[in-house]
Amino acid sequence: MAVDVTPRAPLPITAVVTAYERASQAVDTLRRISNCVPPPAEILVHVDGAERQCADAIRAACPDVRVLTSDGQVGPGGARNRLIAEAAHPIVASFDDDSYPIDSDYFSRLAAVFEQFPGASVVDAQVQHAREPEPRAVTAASWVADFTGCACAYRRDHFLETGGYVPLPAAYFMEEVDLAIRLHARGRRVLRSSWLRVYHDTDLARHGDPRVTAASIRNIALLTYLRYPIHLWAIGMAQAANRIQWLIRHGRRRGVLAGVLQVPAHVLRYQNYRAVVTASALRSYLSLRRQPVDAGWPSAR
Repeated sequence: MAVDVTPRAPLPITAVVTAYERASQAVDTLRRISNCVPPPAEILVHVDGAERQCADAIRAACPDVRVLTSDGQVGPGGARNRLIAEAAHPIVASFDDDSYPIDSDYFSRLAAVFEQFPGASVVDAQVQHAREPEPRAVTAASWVADFTGCACAYRRDHFLETGGYVPLPAAYFMEEVDLAIRLHARGRRVLRSSWLRVYHDTDLARHGDPRVTAASIRNIALLTYLRYPIHLWAIGMAQAANRIQWLIRHGRRRGVLAGVLQVPAHVLRYQNYRAVVTASALRSYLSLRRQPVDAGWPSAR
């Protein structure tokens, strides 16, 4: 069964999917995206880590989907950098190979939200994970600090002006937070709307993997080095300490020491990405994280 990607969305939208190893799951996601009414105007997928068999399987099942590949492992951030750079349309809806819209009119809703909130650089959906109850779709929105990469959409030009993501193979606790800080420092805004719903077919059990534990610790340290002014490094150190305490308290000790020991080499490897934001921008971002701001809803104004 081929994927039909006839462009019928009211505002041209590109849908992008990051894939790695799980060809059948990626194909299922692509079909669900294509079956939305209207579908996106364009669908792109990136297959990471030189997974040629995965890429070939997707091409065979979805001949109308454009497939990009990488020779090495660039991680979800590096994949999204390529996908968004290649996108033909000004709005880019982002998914993982295991996330897809709950509502068949998702792209119509997404286009409407971007049109009604022209100040939004990123629009974030509410996410339902496996075995969680389906959330209610409510016409409400808030200005927030962060977003979820597998359930959001970007204004392409605003994304590109930041330089995109740092291409980390394991990007836990770094990917979206880093981009959100840089967007905030540029005066850009993130909107979260509960009218948009995305299903993420995972119970997050993989977060208990010691490799994920280690990545989360070293990435918090990397984020601090890349973006925080030196006199605010204590905030980043406290965030790392809180993460370690949480991991130990929840029985995830394996990987903690490795993560701490990996910090120096990790920082050295990605030091060229350093671009510190101002102290006022960082404090403003952290304040918004603690207290989102109601955006209202245009029909209610």
